[in-house]
Amino acid sequence: MRLHELHPAPGSRFKPTRVGRGIGSGLGKTAGRGHKGQKARSGGGVRRGFEGGQMPLSRRLPKRGFTNKFARTLAVVNVGELERFEPDTVVTPEILARAGLVKQARDGVKILGDGEITKPLTVRVQAASRQAIAKIEAAGGKVEVM
Repeated sequence: MRLHELHPAPGSRFKPTRVGRGIGSGLGKTAGRGHKGQKARSGGGVRRGFEGGQMPLSRRLPKRGFTNKFARTLAVVNVGELERFEPDTVVTPEILARAGLVKQARDGVKILGDGEITKPLTVRVQAASRQAIAKIEAAGGKVEVM
C-alpha cells in the first residue's frame, strides 16, 4: 500500500445533517424541533439530572460513608514477579514501570509476599509487607523503604 492509495473506510465519513434548509429537505421549517415548547427554543432544554420537578434520583438515594482525600493509592507487585530481574539489580518504581509490572504508580509501589524469589535484589519502594521483606532478605537481597 502506498500513500496515494490511502482512503477512508466506506461509511466512516458522513456529512452532518443540515437542518432548517427548506421543506424539500425533510428537516425544514421547525428543523426537527417540533412546535413550540421549551425544547424548541434556542438555549432550551433541562439540565443534566433534572426529572421534571420530581425529586431527582441523586437526592433520593441515601448517602453513606466518606472519601479520604489524603488516602495513598499504591501499585501492588508480588515478590514472585521480581524473579524476572537479573541478580544484584536495584529495583525501583521506574524499573518496574519499564518492565510492565506497574501501570500507574500514583503514590508509589508496595511489594507483597506472594510467590518465591531466589535472586538477591535491592528493592527501593514506598512500602513492603513483612512477608515480602523476609523473602527478599532470605534470598540475599535487601529492601529499602523510601
